Amino acid sequence: MASFQPLGGTSRSGRVLGPALDKIIKNAAWRKHANLVAACKSALDRLDALPDSPDPSPLLGIPPPDADSVLHPLVLAVDSAYPKVAETALECAQKLFSHGLFRGDINLPADGDDAPGSSAARLLASVCSCGGIGDEALELAMLRVLIASVRSPFVLIRDECLAQIIRSCYNVYLGSQSGANQLCAKLVLAQIVVIVFARTEADSTDVRIRIVSIADMMDLSDRNLNDSTLVQSAQNFINEVMAGSDADPLPSKSNNEEGGLMPPDSEGEAAANGSGLSKIREDGLFLFRNLCKLSMKFSAQENPEDPLLMRGKVLSLELLKIGIENAGPLWRANERFLGAIKQYLCLSLLKNSALSMMTIFQLLCSIFMGLMSKFRSGLKEEVGVFFPMLVLRIIENVLQPSFLQKMTVLNLLEKICQDPQVMVDIFVNYDCDVNAPNIFERVVNGLLKTALGVPAGSVTSLSPAQDTTLQIESVKCLNCIIKSMGVWMDQQLKLGDFALERHINEHSSDNLASLNGEEGSVTDYDLHLDANHELSDAASLEQRRAYKLEFQKGVALFNKKPSKGIDFLIKTKKIGASPEEVASFLKNASGLNAAMIGDYLGEREEFSLKVMHAYVDSINFENMNFGEAIRFFLRGFRLPGEAQKIDRIMEKFAERYCKCSPSSFTSADTAYVLAYSVIMLNTDAHNSMVKDKMSKAEFIRNNRGINDGKDLPEEYLGSLYDQIVKSEIKISADFSAPQNKQTNSINKLLGFDNIFNLVNWKQSEEKALGASDQLIKHIQGQFRAKTGKSESMFYTVTDTAILRFMMEACWAPMMAAFSVTLDQSDDKSATAQCLQGFRYAVHVTSVMLMQTQRDAFVTSVAKFTYLHCAADMKQKNVDAVKAIISIAIEDGNYLQESWEHIFTCLSRIEHLQLLGEGAPPDASFFVAPLNEAEDRAQKTTFVKKKGNALQNPAVMAVVRGGSYDSASMGNKASALVTPDQINNFISNLNLLDQIGTFELNHIFAHSQRLNSDAIVAFVSALCKVSMTELQSPTDPRVFSLTKIVEIAHYNMNRIRLVWSCIWNVLSEFFVSVGLSENLSVAIFVMDSLRQLAMKFLEREELANYNFQNEFLKPFVVVMQKSDSAEIRELIVRCVSQMVLSRVNHVKSGWKSVFLVFTTAASDVRKSIVLLAFETMEKIVRDYFPHITETETTTFTDCVKCLIAFTNSRFNNDASLNAIAFLRFCAVKLAEGGLVCYDNNSEGHLGNGDANLTEKDDHAFFWFPLLEGLSKLTSDTRPTIRKGALEVLFDILKDHGHLFTDTFWINILKSVIYPIFSNTQNITVGQVLLVHDPQFPNDDSAKSETDALAAKCLVDLFVRYFDVVRSELGSVICIVTSFVSSHYKHYANTGMAALLHLTAHLGSKLSKEEWKDILVPLKKSAASMLPVFSSIIRIMQDITIPDNVDQYSDHEYINEDEEEANMETASYAIVRMKNHISVQLQIVQVVKKLYEVHRKCFSAVHVSILLDILTSIASHSSEVSSETTVQQKLQKACTLLEIPGPPVIHFENESYENLLKFLQTVLTEDPVLSNELKIESLVVFVCQKIFKIYLNCAGQQQNDETSDAGPTVHYILPLGTAKKEELAARTSLLVSALQVLRSLRQDSFRRNLRIVFPSLVSLISCEHHSKAVQDELHDIFQSSIGPLLMNM
Repeated sequence: MASFQPLGGTSRSGRVLGPALDKIIKNAAWRKHANLVAACKSALDRLDALPDSPDPSPLLGIPPPDADSVLHPLVLAVDSAYPKVAETALECAQKLFSHGLFRGDINLPADGDDAPGSSAARLLASVCSCGGIGDEALELAMLRVLIASVRSPFVLIRDECLAQIIRSCYNVYLGSQSGANQLCAKLVLAQIVVIVFARTEADSTDVRIRIVSIADMMDLSDRNLNDSTLVQSAQNFINEVMAGSDADPLPSKSNNEEGGLMPPDSEGEAAANGSGLSKIREDGLFLFRNLCKLSMKFSAQENPEDPLLMRGKVLSLELLKIGIENAGPLWRANERFLGAIKQYLCLSLLKNSALSMMTIFQLLCSIFMGLMSKFRSGLKEEVGVFFPMLVLRIIENVLQPSFLQKMTVLNLLEKICQDPQVMVDIFVNYDCDVNAPNIFERVVNGLLKTALGVPAGSVTSLSPAQDTTLQIESVKCLNCIIKSMGVWMDQQLKLGDFALERHINEHSSDNLASLNGEEGSVTDYDLHLDANHELSDAASLEQRRAYKLEFQKGVALFNKKPSKGIDFLIKTKKIGASPEEVASFLKNASGLNAAMIGDYLGEREEFSLKVMHAYVDSINFENMNFGEAIRFFLRGFRLPGEAQKIDRIMEKFAERYCKCSPSSFTSADTAYVLAYSVIMLNTDAHNSMVKDKMSKAEFIRNNRGINDGKDLPEEYLGSLYDQIVKSEIKISADFSAPQNKQTNSINKLLGFDNIFNLVNWKQSEEKALGASDQLIKHIQGQFRAKTGKSESMFYTVTDTAILRFMMEACWAPMMAAFSVTLDQSDDKSATAQCLQGFRYAVHVTSVMLMQTQRDAFVTSVAKFTYLHCAADMKQKNVDAVKAIISIAIEDGNYLQESWEHIFTCLSRIEHLQLLGEGAPPDASFFVAPLNEAEDRAQKTTFVKKKGNALQNPAVMAVVRGGSYDSASMGNKASALVTPDQINNFISNLNLLDQIGTFELNHIFAHSQRLNSDAIVAFVSALCKVSMTELQSPTDPRVFSLTKIVEIAHYNMNRIRLVWSCIWNVLSEFFVSVGLSENLSVAIFVMDSLRQLAMKFLEREELANYNFQNEFLKPFVVVMQKSDSAEIRELIVRCVSQMVLSRVNHVKSGWKSVFLVFTTAASDVRKSIVLLAFETMEKIVRDYFPHITETETTTFTDCVKCLIAFTNSRFNNDASLNAIAFLRFCAVKLAEGGLVCYDNNSEGHLGNGDANLTEKDDHAFFWFPLLEGLSKLTSDTRPTIRKGALEVLFDILKDHGHLFTDTFWINILKSVIYPIFSNTQNITVGQVLLVHDPQFPNDDSAKSETDALAAKCLVDLFVRYFDVVRSELGSVICIVTSFVSSHYKHYANTGMAALLHLTAHLGSKLSKEEWKDILVPLKKSAASMLPVFSSIIRIMQDITIPDNVDQYSDHEYINEDEEEANMETASYAIVRMKNHISVQLQIVQVVKKLYEVHRKCFSAVHVSILLDILTSIASHSSEVSSETTVQQKLQKACTLLEIPGPPVIHFENESYENLLKFLQTVLTEDPVLSNELKIESLVVFVCQKIFKIYLNCAGQQQNDETSDAGPTVHYILPLGTAKKEELAARTSLLVSALQVLRSLRQDSFRRNLRIVFPSLVSLISCEHHSKAVQDELHDIFQSSIGPLLMNM
């Protein structure tokens, strides 16, 4: 059995180790490697003895105690540095890793570490060390082992071990003598980065890994890349290693049985580590940090150009680039990973940005591209710094740029634009943020400057060829930007792929794939909607953008003139007007000039002083020594140069410091003097111009006695001296040398000037020195300061409205760049880019409805066609023509008014083509026919005979050319056209052969595909151009007119709504041109219209089509607008003849026919009216079936026409006949003789037409008839008014059963309710004086009509209550409007109608419906109460004579005044009586409602009725209390010999009915009584009645003085009037006493204390009747007595 055992034993690891150890023994030198051979033999013996162990072990199949011993020979073999032995050992190690035989974590062992994995770590350490031997084969073998170890899914290379692997690969790349090995090492490093980052993303070792390509490397300076053999060899090496690493020929068990490394439990492992991340992700973070640190290594000052160091730096940046490209969502979502990017990668970019090495700059741009693509949401502030550093600085440098750098940046911008979301995000987060730079705007403006080239006469470092290349690339970038905006817009709007896409940038998909990685990594946009705020409100963005622009304007103004800047910012409300808010602005706003702040704070104006005080008071100097305080104070501004300004600032500083630190000095004067000394010391110590520096002793001596005559401690002053001398006091941003005068003003405004100055940008310096630590700290401080603030939040939008703001910022620069380049350059590539840019700009502005910008771009392209100056055309102008045609076809749906420019171009193209063919001009169609000879001569082409061409005025005009805006070509005044010009013109016409008639006709044929709005705009523009053509005084043309006819044919099958819009435009065109002063043109156009109209009349029109009506509308328009009576009469005769002669063909055209006759019905000429009515009479009598043959809606037009004739004032017989025809139409409808096809046809249905349904059928056609009758009820002629009302309600009663519920509602709202619109306005709210304009004296007929209308309404509502139940509220509103009228007969009508309605419907009404009745009744009753106030106002201003003699005496001078007063008093008396009568009627209505329907009422209903009665009773008391008015009214009644208003009766009746109502509720419904607390209300009302009676009996004064002590009372007898009043009130008092006595004993006991004083008073007062005394006797005997006896 042993002879068949394989070498190395039966274990899986042994089968790999055995052959390798045997080979090592054979290849080793026995004497030199004796220990190695012995170790190999021992290991083989041990392997032979070991079975395949299933236990977990760092070496699969080998027990953990034996793993170290069997691996030890491999370590010795690698350490021997003997190639034959070492290669075998390395090959064995590679197999162990590749076959997954190593398991677990591998890290470099610490001191004394005996972990199971230490043997594998030692092996890897030995492998890493063999790279320094210099043997090329060993180097490749080492690389194989290292990549296999990292690639193995069963081991995890940790921390320092991973770092050692990276360093070893670095050493091979930097130190190997073999170029192939260097490339292999670079690829291995790149592959390791891809592996580690892929595992980090998945948090697992078992992930799919892509193989890196040499194309991922960017180091163009690497000479090895120039050797294709080396490149192919290195690529084959990495492909082989990665393919071999997946091999596993050995039989294996499941991972669980093998004890292999399973994908770790991220949460559990992270918890175990206490770090929040798993081991895999910790390693990924570790690798990233190390790569960043390697990229930040800089050489010493003595050897700044160390090539080895630079190569390592480049490699590190390349690896970082690959890492960023392979980073997934984890890096954006996890705070630690994103923080590592901010802390390490951004720092690396910042430090390396100072290097001028081209490769490094390209790598920085590439890394920045990755950050922009994936991490911009988390790196808002960082991107805001690096974009100006890497991009804007280069773009804006026009005169002295580095050509390669600028090309790199331009390529970077092109790649950025490949992700459409990036540019949008840049604009939203920077250009709309007041605290961020305007990146998007500056990019566009910078590209514009580059596209325009170096200004003439300027000194530049660029060659002409380089400048031209940059111009073309800049235009290309602008094209990419506008393209990205268009693509983003299409994505958001879900538009189809833009048609131009297939012609542009065929490599875009490949570029995007290479940008995002082979697998297409997810861009940063995928994270936005979940992780960040989404701004869908474009208005807020517009506000932010406008705010920023205005704010920056204010800051710039402040830096020039501080006071003006502050005034501007306050005026525009960018800052508050208080000194505190201005001070806060000066402290916190960025971009302010420190010197200007100091100057402003030192001003002596009152407001500036307040601002300075607020500024100083806002600073807290607590716990600061004096040196720290003044340093902190002066870091925000620069002290002004004027001594008085400094004095004011220091004085306030001293006061504030002493307030914050009261124990520092004895007074503020000390701080003031010391502050001056410190400032002088600072200047003395740090000004290079001062030679003799102040010593410490001198400083101490200068400050003696400043502390109220005492000295400050010398130690204190000495310490202060040391602080100032050691560290200069300066403003916080002043870290650098003086600013360069050429610094861009925008950079200065946004705070980047200091950053740019600190980094060495000069191209001539090649020193590889990093940015200073001071700069880095400064920028990192800025990042930390903005972290977490709202302005640091990254926003993303999906609302395409943001493109409007972007276009507003970039359209003008793009227009300039494209236009200038297209005009000045003949380079095909450049012009193509410009035209593509124009195309995308038109696309975006069109879809975004930016009319001005869209028209500007379209106009520019149209001008560049040079069709207006054909002799100067070039190929680029023909390309512009093609672009115009492309725009028309692809963006036609959004062009709107811009179609006019396109049609102008098409018209000119057609004109040029006709001239080229020698065709006669269109003007020949408008003149007399030519004879045969002239016709033959004119058709001779000018191309064949130049002599004839020169004599052709049209050709000469075209050759001369004209401006684009001229109405026709050839407006230039020139005497002659040279033969050369003719030749150029002919050759250019040959260029136009590229534009065939098919392309031109395709635009018009394509109009069928335009949407509804676009086709209308299309037709409108075509009509405008046609108008221009036809109105040309010298050369009228019919090209566009013929196209209009074609368009009408192409779009004939559109839906009726769209077709109607199209024909509206065409109709207006025909009408306008038909009224032209040019008679020939007008005849030609109207002839076209006549032919079209007759053509459509001849066609068989199906039901529900509207073609005839649309085509006849121009007749209607002319009929309505023409001022000529002859024209109107002609139209009436023409329409009459056409209808009567071809009545069988008229279908939808009836609408226009009736519109013409309707217009004629209101004509001022009688003959026209009678002629039209004569035709209408014949149509209705003889051809009525034809009217509704195919479209019954024309019946409504017929009805409207008849109604119009009823309003005729010329002939009453015509009006009466029209009403008779309306009756005739009603009969036809009742008979059901109409045929219905479509209830949704275009018929006017008034206000309620929207709710009609398909079930309405005939009712649909009732509506115009009923509505017309409704309007006739308001006619001024009584006969017509009354007759229309009767007919209307008779029709509704007789045929209402035919109407659906919906139609009934519409009838009520649109027909019935308007009848009462005037009545509802006649309410008590309108305080009418003596003469009411709404009710003339002779208006009895109208009141009779209104009463009849109300009665008919209620009868109709009761009859169809089940159908119109939902309108109960509206009907009640109308009825109660009658009730609330101050006219008695109206009120009577309303109350009668209300009682009639409730009498018939009471049992059918629900609780809510009863409430809908009672609440309006309550409101009506309440609305009438102010009438009495108006009566009071009327009576206050008049004087009534005291006696009849004065009234009858007519000799007084003031007779007219007294007569007017008496007339007013008479009016007031009538108003008063009517008011009281109406109020008492309302009381009776309430009483009757309760008596009849009490079983239907709930507590809510009773409460409403009770409120009505209570309010009327209270109002009666108010009326009774106005004794002055009553006296005046009584005088007037006496003089007029008429009875006075029944005020007392009004009060008695009101309270008596209220009391009876309460008593009824109390006795008959105890539950309801308790709920509404009726008992207390009864007592309250009784008490009120007692007081009224006592006041009448004269007891009020006695009650008021009863508490004054014993007083002698004299009871005076009552006068006659009082006795009469007392007698009138006796019955009310008796009723109250009876109700009070009827209360239950317990109720009476509870309320006795309330009424007892009044009862006592009643005993002592005078009474008219013994009934009162009897009732009082009964109360005391039966109610009060028993209570007293039981006490």
